Amino acid sequence: MWRPGSRNTILFPNTCGVEPCSGVAVMEHHIRYDQQQQALLLLDQRLLPTIEEYYCCRTTEDVIYALREMVVRGAPAIGVTAAWGCVLAAGEVSADPRALSGGWEQALDALLDALKNARPTAVNLAWAVERMRRLWKSGTPSSLADVLALWKAEAARIQAEDIAVNKRMGAYGAELIAKGDTVMTHCNAGALATAGFGTALGVIYAAHAQGKGITVIANETRPFLQGARLTAYELHREGVPVTVACDNACALLMRRGMVQKVVVGADRIAANGDTANKIGTYGVALLAKAHGIPFYIAAPLSTIDRDAPSGADIPIEERPAKEVTTIGQAAITPEGVPVFNFAFDVTPAELIAGIITEHGVLRPPYADSIRQVFAKWDTP
Repeated sequence: MWRPGSRNTILFPNTCGVEPCSGVAVMEHHIRYDQQQQALLLLDQRLLPTIEEYYCCRTTEDVIYALREMVVRGAPAIGVTAAWGCVLAAGEVSADPRALSGGWEQALDALLDALKNARPTAVNLAWAVERMRRLWKSGTPSSLADVLALWKAEAARIQAEDIAVNKRMGAYGAELIAKGDTVMTHCNAGALATAGFGTALGVIYAAHAQGKGITVIANETRPFLQGARLTAYELHREGVPVTVACDNACALLMRRGMVQKVVVGADRIAANGDTANKIGTYGVALLAKAHGIPFYIAAPLSTIDRDAPSGADIPIEERPAKEVTTIGQAAITPEGVPVFNFAFDVTPAELIAGIITEHGVLRPPYADSIRQVFAKWDTP
């Protein structure tokens, strides 16, 4: 059923499914490829927590729009979405007589480049597109139909891998959480930011499933409110005790001894351990250091960009001013006053107590530990 006046939004009431996993029900259906419709269905995160609807992507342009407009967000989820976006790109080219009569390879490459450049900071986007492209270029597909079949299988593999990776990260990270801890997190690094289970929230889910009696403080995360809208939504529906805090309450909460650990996700990690995450993370890390609170990053190896020597080499996305100047349709700043709306900041490696990956917890010096983990577990 199409929702009148809504761009490519298809309604599936109560289809934001949950499945049991190690004692924890987690959402693993918010990114769904529908074989019958040849479409990618994305739970529209702009509407949560009050409305659960799917946004329907049928073309590469639809996927790019969904990425840029935050229908889907979170580095691993962006990567999975990009993989399925490649599938849609192949289908799009196969339905274009002009491309088929000429160079379909050039047409497909152009769509992949457009998809890869949809957003600049989350490295998983380029990682997924280039993984799909390498599979095509290094394989022996004799036709576009062969590429399409190959990519459908690979996109499904990337999605399944991400869930498995998150569960392994959760197990390693849970070892760092003590009974009764209150864990602070910033932004949303849960099932909605991944293919399912989560990175930072995966650690929390795993610790909760072990009966550690933890509680969570979710920073609201202005201006898009991923913590207040999405992290609280996830944790509350999974039965994990959670309290939302204003971003500027972090220092007070830490000074009062109300936070024992901080665990956040990442959008890109440089080769030296410097980490880009949602704007405000750097400030939380500084406060944690000042109050003697361990600050952890949880991210898969695919989020580590070995081509970026340090955080200075990570591009920082600037988003539309309207996200800051309005709440809903209501203006909250005087018309004509400029704003800063950087989407991410970079936390220096020296503030990070450990980087939780699917292959264990990396410790400083991160240039060495990152190099060693890739030498043993290098991924395509």
